[in-house]
Amino acid sequence: MKPGKWIFLVLAILAAICMIGIGIAVGERSIVGILFAIIGLNGVMATGFILKKKMREKGMI
Repeated sequence: MKPGKWIFLVLAILAAICMIGIGIAVGERSIVGILFAIIGLNGVMATGFILKKKMREKGMI
C-alpha cells in the first residue's frame, strides 16, 4: 500500500466508528450522542473527499 493511501484507511475506520456510534446512540436513545456522531461522520467524510480532490489535482492518485 502506498504511503498516501494509509490516511484513507484511517479515515475509513473513523467513519465506521462514527456509524457505529450512531447505532449505539440510537439504542441508548441519546439525541446528543446521535448529533455528535453525525457531525463527526460528516467531518470525517468531508475531510476524505477534500483530501482526495487535492491529491488528484497534484497527480498523486
